[in-house]
Amino acid sequence: MYEKAMRPEEITRLFVERSNAGDAAGVAALYEEDAVLAYPPGDRTVGREAIRVLWEKVLSNRPRFEYEDPLPTLVSGDIALTSTPPRDGAGARAQVVRRQPDGSWLRLLDQPEFVPVTREP
Repeated sequence: MYEKAMRPEEITRLFVERSNAGDAAGVAALYEEDAVLAYPPGDRTVGREAIRVLWEKVLSNRPRFEYEDPLPTLVSGDIALTSTPPRDGAGARAQVVRRQPDGSWLRLLDQPEFVPVTREP
């Protein structure tokens, strides 16, 4: 059984720990069953199982993630917006998380990278 995020901001720490351990199932457990992940850039991955499969591929390259201090969380009832400024200074990361019946929090929407939109003249 995985440690649960009892505050929205804890998801970032758990994500880093599980990713660095190569635990794709543990990363996917941070998401609701029907979550939407805006990754790979310009695309989206829908559902916990699809997110697990995606992270298996990503983690097979053994990337190393650094913890990024979260920005202040916005909470409205059982919904919260979490975000972190990437260490490389490229935009921001943002997630909508939802409180679960047991009081823990899971990601519902995840935008890990903001890719500039190129507009046609």
